[in-house]
Amino acid sequence: MLITFVVAYLLVTIAIGLLAARRVHGAKDFLVAGRSLPLYMNVATVFATWFGAETVLSVSATFAKDGLNGIPGDPFGASVCLVIAALMFARLFYRMNLLTIGDFYKQRYGKGVEVLTSVAIVLSYLGWTSAQMTALGLVIATLSGGALDLNAAIMIGAAVVLIYTIFGGMWSVAFTDLFQTVVILVGLTLVALLVGDLAGGAGKVVAQAAADGKLIMFPADMDAAAWWAMAGAFFAFAFGSVPQQDVFQRMTSAKDEKTAVRGTVIGALIYFCFAFVPIFIAYAAIVGDPALKELFNAEDARDIQRILPDLVLGKMPLWAQIMFFGALLSAILSTASGALLAPSALFSENVLKPFVPHMGDKQLLLTTRIILVTFTAGALLFALNSKSTMYEMVQNAYNVTLAGAFIPLVAGAYWKKATTQGALFSIILGIGTWLAANTVAPEAMVPPNLVGFFASIIGMLLGSLAPQLVGHKGHSIEAALHHAAQAHGGKAHH
Repeated sequence: MLITFVVAYLLVTIAIGLLAARRVHGAKDFLVAGRSLPLYMNVATVFATWFGAETVLSVSATFAKDGLNGIPGDPFGASVCLVIAALMFARLFYRMNLLTIGDFYKQRYGKGVEVLTSVAIVLSYLGWTSAQMTALGLVIATLSGGALDLNAAIMIGAAVVLIYTIFGGMWSVAFTDLFQTVVILVGLTLVALLVGDLAGGAGKVVAQAAADGKLIMFPADMDAAAWWAMAGAFFAFAFGSVPQQDVFQRMTSAKDEKTAVRGTVIGALIYFCFAFVPIFIAYAAIVGDPALKELFNAEDARDIQRILPDLVLGKMPLWAQIMFFGALLSAILSTASGALLAPSALFSENVLKPFVPHMGDKQLLLTTRIILVTFTAGALLFALNSKSTMYEMVQNAYNVTLAGAFIPLVAGAYWKKATTQGALFSIILGIGTWLAANTVAPEAMVPPNLVGFFASIIGMLLGSLAPQLVGHKGHSIEAALHHAAQAHGGKAHH
């Protein structure tokens, strides 16, 4: 009975995505929904894209094992990222009338930096997209009752997301996100109430978490290495996920710049508050059934992510199972569709197009769809061969952009002296140092991602202030804004 409801739900989602696809008439519709989303849809896309598999299954399980101290990256860093993006970049990106975040690097630093940063951002999506596919496979395999193994289930899940994303792009993502956000909010709230009652009430669950030391963010016995590790996880999300195409797409899909700022901030606040609902459900599950703690000792790190699915299937009535798995599938599908569309758009527009300068709108649309299929296949291979938890996959993904794309973005927007040479030094030194530190001293006190981040800052300063051996290929922010204003009939986009 449950599997019937789940199949029906997947079919409804595909149908919504395909209906939305009728609004796609060109690349702008496919990539940024024609820049026309109202506030409520903008909020839904921000929330639903961020509220993914790792939030429901992996962050909640990590909290159950390590407490707040184990999850500085998500939801804390992830929420801070959205606020930074909204307050520092939303208006600027909107006024510059860009199609992708790679276009910012192109305007500010030229083609070379555009291609380098875009490749780094695209590669960072492999881990994140793979995490969603792994989760989708985990759910489908669990619901099949053993009829499907995890790998077969991952492949089926990837096919579902690909079908509705490839036709409708950002329009399909926006409409399915809206539907999925409602299912997530209603479904998980009802399940939280039920699980809380089974565990003896919400008060008992919170009191037990406090007694077990799970609510202490900074334990008294934290040494310097633990502080650095925590900072590394926080910065990976808070800074590393700012230069991401999906964050950019949500801001620039809004109908105006005010909506872009408000939608992103409101989405961040809802995300931060609601991320604690699956955390509560997971801990209530352990309070109600302490035997679930044995999953923490499993050889495969991914096994702890089964806490919630196992509890729901084993202890919940059918209606609660339907609500939970409906919410979980919504969380996964909404994030996965955005995670497939974003790197495909970026690769087409900012890695391929610079080498094919006369690519027309229809060609760009077709190319993006072909890249979408190719990227899905790549992420699928990654998912089938990884043994990491989703939380680890996502954090590793953001380390790439923390070391290679964040500093050129901030400097390009706010430092007039930033040059093409500075950006190149920042990218090469940042990513090179991170990879070297990760290979030579992965367990060092200062995490490799922060070593790369600091190297990226040094690279930008040295490269921009030293004699310019590489000529500056970009424009100032003022010139870019002036050009965008002229393109809109002599006035900025309001």
